[in-house]
Amino acid sequence: MESQVRGGTRWKRFAVVMVPSVAATAFIGVALAQGALAASFSVSGQSFKVTAKELNGTGFSQYGASETGYTLTGKEVHHPVAVSVFDTARIEQMCQSVVTPGIPFIGTVTLRLTAGESTDEKEQVTADNLYIDIADLDANATFTNMDIGVAAGDINRGPGMNRAEIGQQKANPFGFAQQAETARLTDVKQTAWATTAGTFTLPGLKMKLMTGSGEGKECY
Repeated sequence: MESQVRGGTRWKRFAVVMVPSVAATAFIGVALAQGALAASFSVSGQSFKVTAKELNGTGFSQYGASETGYTLTGKEVHHPVAVSVFDTARIEQMCQSVVTPGIPFIGTVTLRLTAGESTDEKEQVTADNLYIDIADLDANATFTNMDIGVAAGDINRGPGMNRAEIGQQKANPFGFAQQAETARLTDVKQTAWATTAGTFTLPGLKMKLMTGSGEGKECY
């Protein structure tokens, strides 16, 4: 990205910075091959925050990996992540926010997305073949039929370990993993580097851009 931005290209730069973060995490009704993009792209220089009142998932598994990406100045970096995987997920009151600093003449801008605000399950966010590369998680969790200490390559619940990660040596198929038939998480707060899904449906999607960051603008 050029350090000097002139005339009408300022807002183009803003779009280039902001849009990939949205596109990488909110595939609205776009069908992708099962697990095809899970952690197989270089992540942006911005992590994002996600909250949910409740997440109910089936076919859950989780394993460790590293995520390759860039800083906002273009330097390559590697992030340790816990990859959480679901066959299906239903999310109530989902919020996602990402902060972009250094917008010319504006400064810091926060992009905030909300969806699935209804208590009606039919109007909540749904996803299948869901992969989330998590850096930090705070929630209350209940699992059913859980296995802890499974070799990652032997996971048999959920879409399974992403083969692109193994080929790129981002994840060790002989490393620690855990899995469960179902997972229920409440009062979820997490920071993530990437999310991919086969389908991601967001009823009542709302997007808001705000200058600045912090309480009242970010999800938490």
